[in-house]
Amino acid sequence: MALTDTPVSRRLQNVKHIIIVLSGKGGVGKSSVATQLALSLYASPSSSAQLPRVGILDVDLTGPSIPRMLGLDKHGVHQSSDGWVPVYADGATARLACMSVGFLLKRKEDSVVWRGPKKNAMIRQFLSDVRWGELDYLVVDTPPGTSDEHLSLMEHLAPLQAQSRLSSVLVTTPQVVALTDAMKCLSFTRAVSLPVLGLVENMSGYVCPCCGEITNVFSTGGGEEMARREGLPFLGALPVDTQLVDLLDSGGKEDDRKAEETNKTAGQADRSAMEETGFVVLDGYRRTPTHTLFKAIADKIIGSLENLPAVAEPSKT
Repeated sequence: MALTDTPVSRRLQNVKHIIIVLSGKGGVGKSSVATQLALSLYASPSSSAQLPRVGILDVDLTGPSIPRMLGLDKHGVHQSSDGWVPVYADGATARLACMSVGFLLKRKEDSVVWRGPKKNAMIRQFLSDVRWGELDYLVVDTPPGTSDEHLSLMEHLAPLQAQSRLSSVLVTTPQVVALTDAMKCLSFTRAVSLPVLGLVENMSGYVCPCCGEITNVFSTGGGEEMARREGLPFLGALPVDTQLVDLLDSGGKEDDRKAEETNKTAGQADRSAMEETGFVVLDGYRRTPTHTLFKAIADKIIGSLENLPAVAEPSKT
């Protein structure tokens, strides 16, 4: 079998871009950034007649968060003749596919106690056995650090890396301790020749839920300085947003009162773009102050992807 012809490369042959979200330290909001990235790409305008199709793969095997954040906690995975069917966060629209080990647990409180070989096998199965179909973007949420999961990803995705379909986004907070670990993560991307689209400084300031003003409770600017020093694109800074926290903690299950409050704090310029879609998490996300900030980050990422070398269309034979 040729290096470029593997079960994973065949399954993902119709995925245009794979974006791996990395962080050197846990607790910096990497999963929330991955979720926001998937939602923003899903809602982004498309130059083609079809709206973007997005997938999000959760390979944080011991701490899966994506099902909860997308309101999919009680969903399970179904088997078809063509492999596992991903769970669609947007329901019948079927443009946001999600896969996580969280869907395979009997109870969400159950722990995953696996050694490296079992993790490697699970990641390979997520990549080769899930019916991803045609996707414009596949966002991969990874565990913190650079461990078995990251090495397994790079091993299985090597054929796609050769086709310039693989890239990454780094997430850090402004504090020195987090930045030190982010540097280790950057070192990993350089060691495995993984392109970095840019760096996001998360938890940079605090958004007042009453007036929307951003206050720098802790330090700020550390991520931007690291990006400048290391020659990375700085994608933007995101403050702590309590409305976003409530939304992702509840999986979009906001009550009418909270939805009304978030609408009051949303900018007037955005309201025309906030028509209800029926996709509860996306509708709730559009009402958060962070939505506008992250849209600018997503636009930069899309622009960087468009500047990558063109990928040849896969053969239909």
